[in-house]
Amino acid sequence: MDASNSAVMDAVSSRKALPRAKRQHRSPELKRQIVEATLAAGASVARVARAHGVNANQVFAWRRQYRQGRLEPGKRALPGLLAVRVTEAGAAGRDVSTRRTPSGAIQIELPKGQLRLTGSVDTEALRVVLKELLA
Repeated sequence: MDASNSAVMDAVSSRKALPRAKRQHRSPELKRQIVEATLAAGASVARVARAHGVNANQVFAWRRQYRQGRLEPGKRALPGLLAVRVTEAGAAGRDVSTRRTPSGAIQIELPKGQLRLTGSVDTEALRVVLKELLA
């Protein structure tokens, strides 16, 4: 190996990996302000994003959330997991295991109301309803 190749190899091998940039958390209020700045007449998403140190693709995602009403003040995104509480609905002293048909109740509390399913619940129908509610 000649001297010029050796110098190139040394330069390449001595490079250190760049540190990963930390994720920045931006409040829903700041996201909303950035999105609203892009909605002004003549505004450029790329320029607004650059002015705030944000990737333009991220701003487009926030615009989608804004149109869906997910950046409203005080509104939080739905959690990926739902809290579940199992309770026994049978009357006191009654043996619940003697029922012939499966029954029960599923109650889901949402920001704008609640959904209550009673009796025998079709699992496929429940899957579709939950998918739509969490979308």
